[in-house]
Amino acid sequence: MRNIVFVAPFPLETTMRFARAAARLNDVRFLGVLQEEPKGRDRKMFDDVVTVKDGLDTKQLARAIDLLKKKYGRPERILGILEPLQVQLAELRAHFQVPGTDPRTADLFRDKARMKEALAAAGLPVARHRLLASFVSGQQFTREVGYPIVLKPPAGMGAKATFRVNDDDGLRGALQSMRVSSDNPMLAEEFLRGSEYSFETITTGGEVRFHSLSKYLPSCLEVLENPWIQWCCLLPRDISGSEWDEAKRIGHAAVSALGLDDGFTHMEWFRRQDGSLAIGEIAQRPPGANITLMTGLAHDFDPYRAWARAVVDREFDGPYRRKYAVGCAYLRGAGRGRIVRVENADAVNKKIGKWVEEAKLPTVGAPKSDSYEGDGFAVIRDKDTKVVEDVLKYVIENVRVVYA
Repeated sequence: MRNIVFVAPFPLETTMRFARAAARLNDVRFLGVLQEEPKGRDRKMFDDVVTVKDGLDTKQLARAIDLLKKKYGRPERILGILEPLQVQLAELRAHFQVPGTDPRTADLFRDKARMKEALAAAGLPVARHRLLASFVSGQQFTREVGYPIVLKPPAGMGAKATFRVNDDDGLRGALQSMRVSSDNPMLAEEFLRGSEYSFETITTGGEVRFHSLSKYLPSCLEVLENPWIQWCCLLPRDISGSEWDEAKRIGHAAVSALGLDDGFTHMEWFRRQDGSLAIGEIAQRPPGANITLMTGLAHDFDPYRAWARAVVDREFDGPYRRKYAVGCAYLRGAGRGRIVRVENADAVNKKIGKWVEEAKLPTVGAPKSDSYEGDGFAVIRDKDTKVVEDVLKYVIENVRVVYA
């Protein structure tokens, strides 16, 4: 019986989909380390759970795993899907001498400055960037690349705390508000103009075995800067054309350059207005914003099981053929406060319901989410990309979320 330890601060639905897949693998004793115990059927899938006060603290996690080790023996794998956990998980693997991504590789994916340096050293196109420790270093950088620039934490995730700076006053204010210093630098990047996409991979044994891509409509930064926009992510059905060849090349090469052995990656990349490509960043984890779900729907396979097979069994069950176009409309609106109503949802569903694979309406009474994913969503699938595009457009133009 293999002891598989799954680590997560909270048993959120998106997290538990991966946990369920790992728990269903053959010959597994499934053990959990969480801040909050799962409930119902999710609690039953764990053979044991140890709770901690801080699910991101390596020492607390190590003590919890040590308790499980004393009861059940050495863990075979230590897993988790959240980006803020990847370095800690790697440190825990090293401590308990468990196979999987090592601390150096995990840190290379997590530290965006070092990541970009490694990608550039491999000859891959990345946005010009620099760690800023002061306003003076910021001015020097903007003289080279011009305004606007993008500021983000070196170890940020999911576009959190990422914003555009348009002039010296904005730069000075941003660096002061973030208390930037030599001990607390911020990552500055040139502002990439063009279309933004993602690129997903499954890797086993250091070899990329599967890839997929999607397009953001509009870019993530524009979505962050305009919290009222109802936006979309689209996986076109056909990605076999030559226009995608360079994206596939740099996507595969990025995984190789950073040294991942087994797992999923999620890369954001841009096609500039002149047609050239640049990597924004790449994460050593499954994608969020329902892209994992959509990838499975586009290729008609279970992506959660595919992740579990990769990180636990080091196996890949593909190949998977892309059969559908899939998209997601993210529901949110103007204003602040709590959700008081969702307008036109029933009428929209009557018209487009046959294309809806999964949906979640915003919950009346809930506070407005601070996530760029919004308060609800609708996942659409059809064999025709144009149909999916039209349905997504209809959803975001007709469903309205009202706050007060």
